[in-house]
Amino acid sequence: MSQLVEIELPDELPAALQREASELGGELRLTAAVKWYELGRLSQGKAAEVANLSRSAFISELARFGVSPFQETAAEILDAARDFPK
Repeated sequence: MSQLVEIELPDELPAALQREASELGGELRLTAAVKWYELGRLSQGKAAEVANLSRSAFISELARFGVSPFQETAAEILDAARDFPK
């Protein structure tokens, strides 16, 4: 099941974003999915679903937005590695 959300946008927005009005829905979905992923609120898989993309395509889009595909920081990975049995 899916939910339909309707939002009102300024008439000037497509020109400001250099997009056709018909493209804004997909762009908004992608932008929201990327931001929610970046904030750790969605997994890659769920964010890709929100963006209506495959997971690999979503990861490619993360690069366009300058967002790391890794949710753990380097310090967190090193901490976890220290706890790993030898």
